[in-house]
Amino acid sequence: MTRRTRARTSPREKTRPVARAPRAVERPSAPARVRSGKTTPLRSAAILTMVAGLIATVALPAYAAWQPEEEPQTLQQMSADDAQTLVVASDVSGMQLERSSYAATTAEEIEKKKAAEAAAERARARAAATPVTTLSSVDLSMTAPGSGEVRWPLSGYRLGRGLGDSGYHQGVDLLAGCGTPLFAAAGGVVRVSQESFGGYGVAVTIDHVINGQRVSTLYGHMTYGSRVVQSGQTVAPGQLIGVVGSTGSSTACHLHFEVHVNGSVVDPYGWLQVNAS
Repeated sequence: MTRRTRARTSPREKTRPVARAPRAVERPSAPARVRSGKTTPLRSAAILTMVAGLIATVALPAYAAWQPEEEPQTLQQMSADDAQTLVVASDVSGMQLERSSYAATTAEEIEKKKAAEAAAERARARAAATPVTTLSSVDLSMTAPGSGEVRWPLSGYRLGRGLGDSGYHQGVDLLAGCGTPLFAAAGGVVRVSQESFGGYGVAVTIDHVINGQRVSTLYGHMTYGSRVVQSGQTVAPGQLIGVVGSTGSSTACHLHFEVHVNGSVVDPYGWLQVNAS
């Protein structure tokens, strides 16, 4: 009895579940995830670095072989005669604009400059063609006809332009052949005696005192080398001072004669008619 009892087990004992130790819940390893997350960006960065290095290796020699030529760039706007002129150099770095660094000229100023240059060129051509007078054929002791304090500067002439002609003429033109003797209109002191006296060309200016007034007379366009008086020299009425020419701003042989009384311009032909004898 005893053995059977021990051998048998009751049904309750058969169906009782065998107690087992609880299993640990398996979770993904955090460190493993971190490693897998960092591996991809690092690998990509490494690949990009290698590709960039290869590109630089190929591109740098090519860039070194090609260099653009540095050419000075200049902007020039050159005008015609009827416009303004502007010249600016753009290849000068850091250049400050000043009045002296540019030029602007109107059409009117261009025309005036051209006219002045043309007149000067004509004067040079006439001077080259006009023989220098040695006065060998002129009697230096001769004087102007008359006996008065005021004399006519020429013994024979044809009347040309008068005072105010063309709006600026300040004297009278007495037309006579080149080489015709010229005389002092009155006694006085020579103030100017020059071979080139502006537009007057070869000229003489004499200061006088006539009837208590300060008078000056001017003789222009004389022949080169014909002056027989010097600055500071005292001359008598009707004394020879040179010969007619066509120097300076002149187109024909003539005497340009001016008279200034107390510093003011007067009609020289009318003055001669009243005072000369």
